[in-house]
Amino acid sequence: MINTQQFAQMFLRLALGIGFILPVMDRLGMLGAPGEPNVGWGNWTNFVDYTNSLMPYLNHDIANVMGIIATLAEVLFGVLLIIGFKTRLSAYGSFALTLSFALSMLIFAGYRAPFNYSVFTASAASLLLATIPFYNWSIDKLLAKNN
Repeated sequence: MINTQQFAQMFLRLALGIGFILPVMDRLGMLGAPGEPNVGWGNWTNFVDYTNSLMPYLNHDIANVMGIIATLAEVLFGVLLIIGFKTRLSAYGSFALTLSFALSMLIFAGYRAPFNYSVFTASAASLLLATIPFYNWSIDKLLAKNN
């Protein structure tokens, strides 16, 4: 059972981390142009337009700033979760970020949107990850071993 849990926490860290990094790559155009297969936004402008649709109470310029903040948070949480550094803190941050996405989607994009994209699931998974007592195959474990 312990080996299964150790693998599960590593798999969860990787799934969440990659789940943050790939959308960032998409909005920066690194995965292809808008309209190409498996490309959601394809550029920053499309991403900001989507961000503004989830925050229609903000003007476009402020939505751009919120998009930058969200993108920086996604890169930070994604990298930290993948390498397993400050994992608990990153998991709590990931929980808060994805929960805010899910609630905005629920309110402004309809009740199916956060479920179609499993945003509540990612949020719950992040919260569960934060409760795990130790993180194997992580920088956190290496640092704990050296103390």
